Amino acid sequence: MRHAIAMLVIVALLAACATTTSSTGRTQYVGAVSQQQLNQLGAQAFTDAKRKGPLSTDAGQNAYVRCVVDALVRQLPTDQRSMAWESAVFAEKEPNAYALPGGKVGINTGLFAVAKNQDQLAAVVAHEIGHVIERHHDERITRQMGAAGAVQLLGALAGDYGQLATQGGGMLAQTGFLLPGSRAQESEADVVGQRLMAQAGFDPRAAVSLWQNMIAAGGERPPQWLSTHPDPQSRIAELQARANQQLPTYEQARAAGRRPACG
Repeated sequence: MRHAIAMLVIVALLAACATTTSSTGRTQYVGAVSQQQLNQLGAQAFTDAKRKGPLSTDAGQNAYVRCVVDALVRQLPTDQRSMAWESAVFAEKEPNAYALPGGKVGINTGLFAVAKNQDQLAAVVAHEIGHVIERHHDERITRQMGAAGAVQLLGALAGDYGQLATQGGGMLAQTGFLLPGSRAQESEADVVGQRLMAQAGFDPRAAVSLWQNMIAAGGERPPQWLSTHPDPQSRIAELQARANQQLPTYEQARAAGRRPACG
């Protein structure tokens, strides 16, 4: 009986899913949970992360990150810009960053060693925001729900931020928010992020130097943040080509007065 109920749940969940197209033209399979549910889960995960910490109490660091996030968010469409965007800086040495549905951005202090100026930091943050606005978390959850079924509805939450229980408490459904993205998603976040940073008045060429810094900092063993990303050298070449394409957008943004001065 339990198996029959589980199968009915899976069928109902998958029936609610839909095929859509990302802003780069890639076909996506999404819709296992609503945007409102995604935003709630993102907010819960962020609250859990902040509770576990350790949070940076450096006012300058927090203001710096908030300034970069705000400048990028101002260039988003109204529905995405209207989310309750907030940021937190974690006192962790690993050069890491993430963004969650609902407009939550986390930055580790270790990232400041490789993102050496506001444009390089914007390259990281814009990439992570790209994951949110292109519905990559929705894709991951939809894929996990289809694969794991009703027993593990939302998969396992990886990373340092523990597990997230959904509302209701009957089933410990956990999200894949911090699981690695697919290489297609990572490449798409590069495209979207570099475009977004140029629109906000950050130099898109900084994405190239940022990744060069990340590789150099990792030595023979790249930082964990790079582990699921496309081949670094190929990625740098692609970022360089796109930077040249985005220079007119960047110059137009600067001419229009979008000149972030975050630090």
